[in-house]
Amino acid sequence: MADKTARSTDFDVVIIGGGPGGYVAAIRAGQLGLKAACVEADKLGGVCLNIGCIPTKALLSSALLVSELKSADGHGITFDGFDVDLGPAQKRSRTVANRLSNGVSFLLKKNKVEHVEGYGRLLGGGRVEVENNGQKRTITARDIIIATGSRPRSLPFLQIDEERIWSSTGALFQKKAPGSLVVVGAGAVGMEFADIYNAYGTRVTVIEALDRVLPLEDKDSSRVVAQSFKRRKMDIFTSARVKNTEVISDGVAISFTDKKGKDHRLEVDYVLSAVGRIPNTEDVGLERAGVRLTERGGFVAVDEAMRTSVPGVWAVGDCAGEQLLAHKGMHEGVVAAEHIAGVGHHTVDYGNVPNCTYCHPEVASVGLTEEQAREKGLDIEVGKFPWAGNGRALAAGDSTGFVKVIRDKRYSEVVGAHIVGPHATELIAEFVMARHLESTVEEIDRAMHPHPTLSEAVAEGALGALGRALHI
Repeated sequence: MADKTARSTDFDVVIIGGGPGGYVAAIRAGQLGLKAACVEADKLGGVCLNIGCIPTKALLSSALLVSELKSADGHGITFDGFDVDLGPAQKRSRTVANRLSNGVSFLLKKNKVEHVEGYGRLLGGGRVEVENNGQKRTITARDIIIATGSRPRSLPFLQIDEERIWSSTGALFQKKAPGSLVVVGAGAVGMEFADIYNAYGTRVTVIEALDRVLPLEDKDSSRVVAQSFKRRKMDIFTSARVKNTEVISDGVAISFTDKKGKDHRLEVDYVLSAVGRIPNTEDVGLERAGVRLTERGGFVAVDEAMRTSVPGVWAVGDCAGEQLLAHKGMHEGVVAAEHIAGVGHHTVDYGNVPNCTYCHPEVASVGLTEEQAREKGLDIEVGKFPWAGNGRALAAGDSTGFVKVIRDKRYSEVVGAHIVGPHATELIAEFVMARHLESTVEEIDRAMHPHPTLSEAVAEGALGALGRALHI
């Protein structure tokens, strides 16, 4: 914690960036009695609330409803002239995003955090320059938190223009589903948008350089999602290399080589580049202030308490590396604020950060994959419970996928958990809590789960890792 008697400043702490990491750090600082300011040039909430997590999930909710309506006759619902229109769904997604962004403004005011509108840059010596509409002012603080986020990555052969070659931002603002779309990158972002556009009638092709979709997930999870997407008539090419993209008169020509070495050339309406993100660390004054960046990736280098190489300067969220996830950034924001206030007692457990993909079927995981556990030489037992054995899933007509639990035999702790299927992104929190508390799989089973619920599959997965599942 900085010496608060050393000098007079405008604020105790200034946060540059109002995304999940930044605004949460600001709120926590306010709760701890620090005089805080949050500098943000755009809408509060950052990428996640405005052009990322939240509006995308709103679109995915619409897409799921569209998919369910296609089989509504099984519920005794019939109608004439079934038609879909992306426009109203896109409009609804903006309404949801705007509501939450306005909510962040309320929370800052509630916690006595000043929202300083403008673009913030470090000047060194505890000074921050804020530029707004051509006007510049300097504010001072004893501590400064960098929370400048990240942006979509462009590649030499895949240059984003948001006209024909979209980033996730461009894909989010379309009011009409195109006839055809190629998605380059089969991570969470790529698979979610593939799901959305397929539901609204677009012919979707997915191209992934690695050997499977969702390459960070367990292989079993990747396989089930790929099979599901293919059943929906999406073409998927893995171990493929994009060679070139060319904007033509009425679309984009994309050339790539598949895993067998065969060349392909597709002419489609649009291409979505979903090949990752890079940190926003340029033009923030980091070099001038002496803040060190990592050699790989250009992220801000931080220690376990989110301190940078310069005393009094901290960094959280995407710009600080590790997993580029909103919930990870929020936790880092709390850690930084508490250490600045002198009450810090914990750090972020990067080995227990959940991954979530909100396509249908949903995918969620925490901890090690089966392959990673075996590579580490752990003596493991794997339990896998299919949704086909769960009454609630069957009743809902959503029984694709499984719950998979990887148990370390030595202490019977959960070293990894993987869920594909209904509400996977909600259910994974039970395993996150279990791992945080170092629970054994026996303890997960003995905590009574209500029937009939999806949560029963969590207990059954735990039992499966003991070799004694009850309902398969």
